[in-house]
Amino acid sequence: MIFHGFPLVWPQFAHPALLFALVLPALLLSWVWAKPWLMPSRRVVLPLDQARAGRGRWVWALISLAETVPPLLLAVAICILAGPQRNGPPTQKRSMTNIQFAVDVSGSMLAPFGDGNRYDASMKAIDKFLDYRKGDAFGLTFFGDAFVHWVPLTTDPSAIRCSPPFMRPETVPAPFMGTAIAKALRGCKAELRRRDEGDKMILVVTDGFSPDLVDNASELVRELKGEQVSVFCIIVGGFEPQAEVINICRLTDGEAFRADDPEALPAVFKKIDAMNQAKLTPTFVDTVDYHEPFAAAGLALLVAGALSLLGLRYNPW
Repeated sequence: MIFHGFPLVWPQFAHPALLFALVLPALLLSWVWAKPWLMPSRRVVLPLDQARAGRGRWVWALISLAETVPPLLLAVAICILAGPQRNGPPTQKRSMTNIQFAVDVSGSMLAPFGDGNRYDASMKAIDKFLDYRKGDAFGLTFFGDAFVHWVPLTTDPSAIRCSPPFMRPETVPAPFMGTAIAKALRGCKAELRRRDEGDKMILVVTDGFSPDLVDNASELVRELKGEQVSVFCIIVGGFEPQAEVINICRLTDGEAFRADDPEALPAVFKKIDAMNQAKLTPTFVDTVDYHEPFAAAGLALLVAGALSLLGLRYNPW
């Protein structure tokens, strides 16, 4: 039940032993209401000439109500000291996905692509993709005929955003001039194997035909599925993906896409994000302090007690 934004539930107490102290305000309340019968001799006799004294039941009831306020305030204070708590709202934790980018840096990635070249357009699209997947871990591998893990898996995307100038196709050494996707996938798989938590995904960006995939795709699929790694591939340059690439992606619950122009690249990355949504897992419900109803009751009693002092009290004589 929600009342003015506050949930009303039966509280738990962090220190339930303190609740035994509620016996004290209970005794005080009993004394307030049973006092006329427990101590009849303490009644005040009023001298009235030729008049009948009223029983004063309504006045006694109002004064007794006013005297009830201090014991009730004591009871509220004891409850607050006992540490009232309630279950917090149910929460879900976002499951991390470990994403290893494998970017082709062979010479063909220097081919014109929009206003720049294929490499620059790919890195810009990856930059935007990082914003879609906040909370995930990212790694970056550059590959040609050889590969290098440039950025280890990290939740800090700035490490990847700072990488493009250091591994450009025009500056890479000779071993990176070709295209060996199978070798790069195995290297990325080994990198992802170090992570026990979360899903694992390899996102390949390339524009070339990979000879090492021929007669090697089936074995590579078994290795990737054994590590539960999904593979997505983006072919930049306006030609169809290699048949082996398509099979590897689909058999590992991924997909291969073709990007014919720079404007298509962000849309492809967004589609990959939609296909591989982050999973939400329920977490243990935490207990939170639940002082609101007791504080409200205490404030109301304080106001009532202050107002009663204006007239609802016995004369001191």
